[in-house]
Amino acid sequence: MLILSRKKNESIMIGKDIEITVVEVDGDQVKIGIQAPGSVDIFRKEIYLSIQEENSMAVKLNGDALKKLFKK
Repeated sequence: MLILSRKKNESIMIGKDIEITVVEVDGDQVKIGIQAPGSVDIFRKEIYLSIQEENSMAVKLNGDALKKLFKK
């Protein structure tokens, strides 16, 4: 993991297309802005993990349904 220090209104670049800017620092909370191409999905980690879990469940349910279908 790369750890960088940034102050308000300072940015980091990821590749040539993604810019992350520190917008505000208030106590232990930091607000960041992310500028990226529309083709890049951006999620908070807890939302991303929830999506992954939902996708895994959908695959399992669809797989179970297919097994039942082909057993007949």
